[in-house]
Amino acid sequence: MESQNPTAAKPASQERWCLVNTQSGREQIASLHLSLQGYRPFVPTSWCSIRHARKIRTVRVAYFPGYLFVPLDLDRDRWRPIDGTVGVLRLVKANGRPLPAPAGLVETLLSMTDPTGALDLVGARLAPGQSARIIRGPFADQLVTIESLKSGDRVRVLLQLMSNTVPVEVSRQDLAL
Repeated sequence: MESQNPTAAKPASQERWCLVNTQSGREQIASLHLSLQGYRPFVPTSWCSIRHARKIRTVRVAYFPGYLFVPLDLDRDRWRPIDGTVGVLRLVKANGRPLPAPAGLVETLLSMTDPTGALDLVGARLAPGQSARIIRGPFADQLVTIESLKSGDRVRVLLQLMSNTVPVEVSRQDLAL
């Protein structure tokens, strides 16, 4: 179950992004049920490699575990039903009203999503000589040095394996600074 990427559905002028606290690990379920009620939730996600029983799985996980964002016009929208939605613990509030996220925060996160809807936090900040960490694939959690940027989304990195430096090409999305 994938969250919908609301990049095309940006909030109107009176709408502000509000933070919703979800049950642990149920961000996607909460997102689905909020969508069914007509809200446009945004769950920032990233890729993560999980090692278990000698196998590596790459999965999308919530970048902010236990949270998602919903655009609301507090004067127009009915926001009280959000607290009773499946997978939701509470809408984050101050003085009994939803507390908007800082202006520009969610918009920046939306602008940093890749075509799959996952956050691309590395983007154009890669440069030869920088250190980075591989975040998915067979070399997950290994520190590397960026050797060169290739055409498309490929990056040539230097990986330390068994006291040797080995050049490896990886996707930009597989790196974190």
